[in-house]
Amino acid sequence: MQHAPSRPSAPKTAGILIPLFSVRTARSFGIGDIADLPALARWAVDHGHRLIQLLPLGDLPEGETSPYSAATSFAIDPMYVAVDRLEDVNDEERHALIGPDADNTLARIKSAPNVEYGTVRAIKRRILRAAFERFVVDHWDKGSARANAMRAFLSEQRGWLEGYALYRALKSRYAENWWRGWPAGIRDREPGVLERVSRELSRESLLHSYIQWVAHEQWAEARATVNAMGVQLMGDLPFMVGVDSADVWSGRKDFFVDATLGVPGDALAPDGQDWGLPAYDWDAMDKDDLAWVRRRSKHMGKLFDRFRVDHLVGYYRMYVRPRPTDEREAGAPFWMPAEEPQQIARGEKVLDAIVSSAKSVGAHVIAEDLGTIPPFVRTSLERLSVPGYRVMMWERDHDVFRDPASYPFVSLATSGTHDTVTMAAWWESMPFHERRHALQEIPALRAVADESAVDKLTPRVHDALLRALYGAGSELTLLPIQDLWGIHDRINVPGVVGGMNWSWRIPMNLEDLRKDERFESRMRAAGQLAREAGR
Repeated sequence: MQHAPSRPSAPKTAGILIPLFSVRTARSFGIGDIADLPALARWAVDHGHRLIQLLPLGDLPEGETSPYSAATSFAIDPMYVAVDRLEDVNDEERHALIGPDADNTLARIKSAPNVEYGTVRAIKRRILRAAFERFVVDHWDKGSARANAMRAFLSEQRGWLEGYALYRALKSRYAENWWRGWPAGIRDREPGVLERVSRELSRESLLHSYIQWVAHEQWAEARATVNAMGVQLMGDLPFMVGVDSADVWSGRKDFFVDATLGVPGDALAPDGQDWGLPAYDWDAMDKDDLAWVRRRSKHMGKLFDRFRVDHLVGYYRMYVRPRPTDEREAGAPFWMPAEEPQQIARGEKVLDAIVSSAKSVGAHVIAEDLGTIPPFVRTSLERLSVPGYRVMMWERDHDVFRDPASYPFVSLATSGTHDTVTMAAWWESMPFHERRHALQEIPALRAVADESAVDKLTPRVHDALLRALYGAGSELTLLPIQDLWGIHDRINVPGVVGGMNWSWRIPMNLEDLRKDERFESRMRAAGQLAREAGR
């Protein structure tokens, strides 16, 4: 089961974490999209960074904005399709489909400080449907070369696409209500009923298949361009899909839907979290050798050069919260499995399936081993040679900070994630004694220990923190874009529901960032520090 260390002879790499929805370009429609990836990669590599990590791109339920609550593990959300690159609708038609006040609407969503999900989705939905209708007439019904290309995609992806497309068509029929509220025969997937509704909804299902074909074609083209620049794409594999998802509806045997997952209290959320997600039925999944887990990992590996396995500890043990039913009240939360030996065995079995499936298509896995993690998890990762996270503000022996230079090569060094406070907020709110520890114990920070404003993230202090991280022993140093710039903006605040979460956008188009000295100076400094560290 032990895996070879990830790229042990490769040069160290510097990367940037930025959600695709946060990207702005002059051409995109109020949200970053697939066709923005080459421009993003060019900007990154020009500033010394050869990897971009994105947050999950899975198709979200109506009204949902968290990328960790997808309605499928396989489909790309239609909001990321570059609708200006569609062959099946022209510029004039596309402009008309934006709406009666198209110019003002487009100007508003392009300049908005946050993603206007409702408007963006509605516009792209109209344009994609119009493109599909034209495609059917001009290509599908005539059996053209493009129709044959789409048929090949449908055949190759049938294992997930057929069920997903029907699920999406049924969601449209039943006003986006979740599958538990559908008629019993459809809800319970009775074969005769499914055959009938598949015929009735064949056109609508084909629409969703078309959208996925377009999205995956655009992705393949963008990734090839990005890789040709010497830049890797890194994805993010959520721990679970939503209970109202194509995966759970079509594969219910693999999940417990009368319980939800979460975590007990920790430093980020003292009261714990209830994610409202279903739990894995590992005993059922073992019967087909974790087939869904393997398919999911392989699919991610075909999209990305590397990907992060979210909430790794959940594969070792799940914190399960039983839901009340008509027959019983909700029970107390519990760990599953309950005992450490079984937890280790379970986690290593699932992780081996994920890593080996990704490796079969040339991708590499990084384990997100953060939060309240029992010591055996990191020991297990070391045994399997799977890189985990080293977050500088948490890497300590009691009060003593570990020098990032001592981090193992098979690891990822970072200042934080999409869920943590920013580097600026951490440093400027740090208690005096903690800051003195950091300044004394991390060699790269000693040069600024006597600064009069050392409690502020001044350019010199910022450079010292970046120097420490780029100088880490880790093969990959990956920094959130906010920490590269030294700003306080958050992508997400765990446990808080609001429109500001998952909607943050960079303050200006990529084209203009190069001209803005505030951001350009920070990127030049970061790139120079990365190069000096051999990244």
